[in-house]
Amino acid sequence: MNKDLKNLDEVTIRFAGDSGDGMQLTGMQFTSTTALVGNDLSTLPDFPAEIRAPAGTTFGVSGFQIHFGSTEINTPGDMCDVLVAMNPAALKVNLRSLEDGGIIIANKDGFNEKNLKLAGYQSNPLEDGSLSKYQVHAVAITALTHNALADLGLSNKVIERCKNFFALGMMYWMFTRPLEPTIKWIQEKFKKTPELIEANTRVLKAGYAFGETTEIFAVRYQVKPAPLKPGRYRSITGNEALAWGLIAASVKSGLDLFLGSYPITPASDILHELSKHKNFRVKTFQAEDEIAGITSAIGASYGGAIGVTTTSGPGMALKTEALGLAVMLEVPVVVCNIQRGGPSTGLPTKTEQADLLQAVYGRNSEAPIPVIAANTPADCFFTAFESVKLALKYMTPVILLSDGYVANGAEPWLIPSVNSLPDIAPKFRTDPEGFYPYLRDEKTLARPWAIPGTPGLEHRIGGLEKQHITGNVSYDPENHEFMVKMRQAKVDRIADDIPLAQVEGDQKGDLLVVGWGGTYGAIKTAVDNKRREGRSVSHLHLKYLNPFQKNVGEILYNFKNILVPELNLGQLSKLLRAKYLVPTITLSKVQGLPFKSIEIENKIDELL
Repeated sequence: MNKDLKNLDEVTIRFAGDSGDGMQLTGMQFTSTTALVGNDLSTLPDFPAEIRAPAGTTFGVSGFQIHFGSTEINTPGDMCDVLVAMNPAALKVNLRSLEDGGIIIANKDGFNEKNLKLAGYQSNPLEDGSLSKYQVHAVAITALTHNALADLGLSNKVIERCKNFFALGMMYWMFTRPLEPTIKWIQEKFKKTPELIEANTRVLKAGYAFGETTEIFAVRYQVKPAPLKPGRYRSITGNEALAWGLIAASVKSGLDLFLGSYPITPASDILHELSKHKNFRVKTFQAEDEIAGITSAIGASYGGAIGVTTTSGPGMALKTEALGLAVMLEVPVVVCNIQRGGPSTGLPTKTEQADLLQAVYGRNSEAPIPVIAANTPADCFFTAFESVKLALKYMTPVILLSDGYVANGAEPWLIPSVNSLPDIAPKFRTDPEGFYPYLRDEKTLARPWAIPGTPGLEHRIGGLEKQHITGNVSYDPENHEFMVKMRQAKVDRIADDIPLAQVEGDQKGDLLVVGWGGTYGAIKTAVDNKRREGRSVSHLHLKYLNPFQKNVGEILYNFKNILVPELNLGQLSKLLRAKYLVPTITLSKVQGLPFKSIEIENKIDELL
């Protein structure tokens, strides 16, 4: 059939179904293929909190949203243009995110009496007219999948698991994506089970052919490549990028990388990724608990390696005593906190950025630690590298903050040249002449790193207060105050070693929107939109949260109003008010979801 081909600048698609319907896999395959054809993109995986929620229920719905286009894309999209719903629960949970006039692709086989009842529908929404403001295409996805595989002798269970590829094939046809990258992935993934290669490939092609031949789709869409900076790209998630940044730091420092970690959502993928790269001198240890994870990392750092531990939510709370020990020992440990909703176990699969005050202050006594936050999935690579660089140079633990949205989201990443990354090899103390464990570098105030076993450099460390220079245990009041101030001064000096903060937009004006972490994309989109309307609004995004960059105060004083959107109740606002005495305006959201750019735009309009 002849189909109209319509060009679009950008599209947002959401795949949704039961947690066993393979929506995350479907979304990631669509993402990888979309990256390969040259579109800019941003994604939002939305996992159910229940590990095995009853099939067909609303709290068992798994979703994956992708926003892609031929222009710069900074968010996964406020509202969807297309919703692929595999059952009634998926429709009910996600319909509020669909634009009026948007497209619904529904697996009508999933809209049976049982599933309708589980989702709380009194009648079938595909038939009762309640979806009249949308373009609804009810497709017998399950039945068509069975038809495509009828001659292979597969069980119903196996066939059911293939239906997500039928939906994927339809979306590839509708948005002119090639099949070949996914077929290659199928061949690699199921190389030990040829029947699954045949089944999934056949269903993928059947979905594509259905879009081509059916009469229900009169239009298909084309989104041209984005004008990306020349280079070699790959689609990457935040957790993958963070793991690779740690590996790069290991290579450029010449040190082994040791990860001591207890699995916890959403940080576990860093452990999984690093465990694949033993050829890069990476050692991974799945510890029995959070405390063992960080103390093993401290031991690795004491022994001359890059010690890293990863965690989230309640795991960070369990590590705080050992973090104080790392401060007292002054060893270079990197703690990666992939934030999630809390308190306690809270919302394990939902995003939040409410651990900022904990990162800056959450230890007993005066225990200063540098804090750095990643703002996009690709930025996780550079933030991880920077965290290791500062830890090695200043002989200090460093806390790296990411969050569930950044960690699980994906975007195209311009792979950097290895030569563009600085060498960060440390200078180990080897000369025993005049050695003391708490001597100080005049510039950084870092103590010497003496690897155990180096002749003549025997020394003792522990959690008790140290005497200046000698490192002996000391209970002297004046020495304690001196050492407390010394450790704080060392962290403060990092401000001399980091780039100045940069404002996007005018350097002074009516309103400055200040953000940190994963709010970057939503704030940037909102501010860019308002600036195109002629509004006096600019954007400052903070990567370094302790210490702040040296010019932050100067920037804040140049604006009449300061708006701080955060996925918490105003933690960065508190820090800015306390340090710079500025009357910040907090925009809070604590729903387990990232900001939509329109939410920030509305607040900007209200203030201006």
